[in-house]
Amino acid sequence: MRLENILMLERCPHCNVDKPNIRRLHLLKTSDGNGTLTRVWGIYSCERCGGVITAAAYGDGQGIIELFPKSKNVDKELPDRAKSYLEQAINSLSAPAGSVMLTASCVDSMLKEKGYKEGTLFQRINKAAEEHLITKEMAKWAHEIRLDANDQRHSDYDRPLPTIDDAKKLIDFAQTLGLILFALPDRVSKGLEQAKKQTENK
Repeated sequence: MRLENILMLERCPHCNVDKPNIRRLHLLKTSDGNGTLTRVWGIYSCERCGGVITAAAYGDGQGIIELFPKSKNVDKELPDRAKSYLEQAINSLSAPAGSVMLTASCVDSMLKEKGYKEGTLFQRINKAAEEHLITKEMAKWAHEIRLDANDQRHSDYDRPLPTIDDAKKLIDFAQTLGLILFALPDRVSKGLEQAKKQTENK
């Protein structure tokens, strides 16, 4: 991917629309205090959502070395079903009501994977908090996702439709929950196993 008039991204990091039209608005050059690190920055905008993206290279037309913001990623350690729901939620950010419901399904799936299968989602969230799988603050956040998803499923006319920003906040929670419940424990376990092997080989 190069710093050119059109930024060739698979998806917009803001609205996540597929094959976005991202055009350059401005080009500028910066250097560090010593004048040794010079970069050229392109300022871009997605024509779908208006979100701004900045990209840097060592020269116009050269390969991009920095990009902000980065697209949302799904941890590979998540269980398959939860991972699929979260990927679909991210990919449907341009349709936030659907994204919210998919995020709720992701949270539900992760709790079930941890053994919380009985009762309603409301009861499973509370049980996970009571048993300290998640904090009380995370339980409150999870309930927000549950309620927002309920509003969309039941077409509650008293509640406004969610925005892309609303959907992003819920995805942030699901990513955090996945990190705490699955990704970090898996990485710690692999790290300990690797350290043990290194000790045994000495």
